[in-house]
Amino acid sequence: MTTSAPIHCIPYGKENIHFSLSYTSRKTLAISVHPDLSVTVTAPQGTALKQIKAKVRKRAAWILKQQNYFEQFMPPSLARQYLSGETHYYLGRQYRLKVEEDADDSVKLRGEWIQIRVRRKEDTQRIKALLDEWQLTRARERFQISLDKCGEKLRKYKIAQPQLRIRKMAKRWGSCTRGGIIYLNPELIKAPPHCIDYVITHELCHLKFPHHGKGFYSLMRLVMPDWEQRKKRLESIRM
Repeated sequence: MTTSAPIHCIPYGKENIHFSLSYTSRKTLAISVHPDLSVTVTAPQGTALKQIKAKVRKRAAWILKQQNYFEQFMPPSLARQYLSGETHYYLGRQYRLKVEEDADDSVKLRGEWIQIRVRRKEDTQRIKALLDEWQLTRARERFQISLDKCGEKLRKYKIAQPQLRIRKMAKRWGSCTRGGIIYLNPELIKAPPHCIDYVITHELCHLKFPHHGKGFYSLMRLVMPDWEQRKKRLESIRM
């Protein structure tokens, strides 16, 4: 998940380290690396940006090491062949593809199978496009249901219902903006429903508390006491 604080960047070798920056009354600068690979920096009021960047550059090796550690828990990008019998996930369950030839293209969920009908079984690009479109349609529907449900729980904390947008992200399940927009990775439709609720609740809480501070975690515990178990489940998923 991302924060909505301003994003800065420093080059380090062949890498670019992006970090969000906030200022507080604390006396020392703190750098945190989160499981979504995001980096947050909290600096004392009045600290010059040049000085902050120098501190981040000094810790760059450690930051990259932490990101490499967390990256092993991110959803991997698997090479797919889109042939009958291949396993795909939907809402946390494994399904197998059943590709059949038909004059009309279609995708349907039938028992333990995702049935795809296409004119030519050898046209794997078309099969992929049909499956992606089906998953995207399901994602829009399911994410909105989850957002409505989770948003209702947070309404009493004066968090307005945000806009929902779907956007592919290489290493993130979701993000949010200061303007009240939540972005979700369409790949999240492969995760169990309770994990989808966790990601959405996380982003909703960020609309009130942009950073991972005490206020943010207190609100998470109030509205979702088992959020840590859901988070661990999501990080264990291999899709």
